[in-house]
Amino acid sequence: MENQQGQTHQNMHTGNVPPQMNHGGHEVFDIHEVLSGAIDTLNSYTLLRQHVKDQELKDILDRQYQFIQQEYNTTVECFKTGQDPSTPTQSYKMQQGNDFVYGMKPSQPKKPLQSVSEITDECISGHMLGAVKSAASMKTMSALETTNPVVRRVLADSVPNCIEMAYEISLYQNKHHYYQVPQLAQQDMQQMLNAFEPAQGQPQMPNNNTTH
Repeated sequence: MENQQGQTHQNMHTGNVPPQMNHGGHEVFDIHEVLSGAIDTLNSYTLLRQHVKDQELKDILDRQYQFIQQEYNTTVECFKTGQDPSTPTQSYKMQQGNDFVYGMKPSQPKKPLQSVSEITDECISGHMLGAVKSAASMKTMSALETTNPVVRRVLADSVPNCIEMAYEISLYQNKHHYYQVPQLAQQDMQQMLNAFEPAQGQPQMPNNNTTH
């Protein structure tokens, strides 16, 4: 027992910690939140899929489900081992174009559902968008607190994928007028665009060596 305690004490001071134990306390709680969030997203996608009417949305849901599931498995593996996962983080490639339609069109006010029969593709895509946006925020905050270099890299590499999935869903919503994008008046837009200019030259730093 004394040798084991002495070894633990030495590890704490030398940093010679086994890979599977190379996690800070804050990090462990954050990763649990990330993994639980991924499970919630996958469960939601599974429950919602049967209510999807548009084949395009169903294709997006299925592609994203498969990708999120693989990222979940990759994160679980490196979290448990502290080492490089057998399947590295991939890059999600959306199949939507990137042209947003700007402006507002008349639409019915939104309100909460009263029954399952009222579930629409607008509702489903909105739920999907909220899930991946939440994942992007959680993974970003977790990566900032992660000490294990492998887990940190996996989380950081995953954030752009969340952004890409959210962008894909928002483009789908915009195309179907679920997600409308208002713009400023042209004069206001021009003023906002010209509100900043590039920095030039080198800053004049104070000379700390000046004697008085």
